Amino acid sequence: MSRTTARIATVALLLGGLAAPVMADPVAAPQAPAQAAPMARQPAAAEVRAAYDRADPLSRQIFWSDQADIDPMDPVAGVKAAQALRELGRFDQAAEMASKVLVVQPNNVEAMLESGRAHIARGQAFYGIAALEGAREARPGDWRAWSLLGTAYEQVRRPDDARAAWAQALVLSPDNPDVLSNLAISAMTRGDAAGAEPLLRRAAAQPGASLKVRLNLAMVLGLTGNLAEAEQMLRRDLPPEAADRNLSWLRERAAGTGVDQARTWGSLQGS
Repeated sequence: MSRTTARIATVALLLGGLAAPVMADPVAAPQAPAQAAPMARQPAAAEVRAAYDRADPLSRQIFWSDQADIDPMDPVAGVKAAQALRELGRFDQAAEMASKVLVVQPNNVEAMLESGRAHIARGQAFYGIAALEGAREARPGDWRAWSLLGTAYEQVRRPDDARAAWAQALVLSPDNPDVLSNLAISAMTRGDAAGAEPLLRRAAAQPGASLKVRLNLAMVLGLTGNLAEAEQMLRRDLPPEAADRNLSWLRERAAGTGVDQARTWGSLQGS
């Protein structure tokens, strides 16, 4: 081999020994961490739900509405949201919430009952009767459906149906103060204050009688001329100013003069 040829071969070997640039393996390249998918919201724990059951109506409404959004099939959340709305006086929204529950849970008896309560409270009981009759058919042994139906029938001027429903409610729940009070108020609307009094006395004597039942008894006593006993009850159950307002109303009604027709007995309880 000549020197020239050897020199060329050496250069070729040197050039051939140069390493070509190594391309990065796309598989082995470091990957940016994948963004975690947002976690789905979960219903609150049992102890949290129990704590909210003891809260004020506004707090309960916010909490239970949120729980119903998380799980529309939750058999409790939507009903309790509707109940809280009703307690806040937002009757139309309460009825709407109960209706939403029944769209996805048509067999939810508690939602049927709450729908009836909301429509009764907003003065449109007619629109709650179908739900209440559904609850009665689903649970014929539940006095609440019969009692609420009685109130709804009374509101839509079906007094015979109302009394029959309340009578069945008393068969299922004897001496129930709420049912007895409803029967008494029905008698009052027919002008039968004397018939209402024994029903309300019987209702007020029950351990579970509410303040409303006792106030209704005081009203009947006042309207039938027993103002002294009515005053005793009112002063036992109400602050002095509220008792004075109620007694003034009763005296005006008894006298038949000077009555502010806009001031009903029910409005006095909220003032």
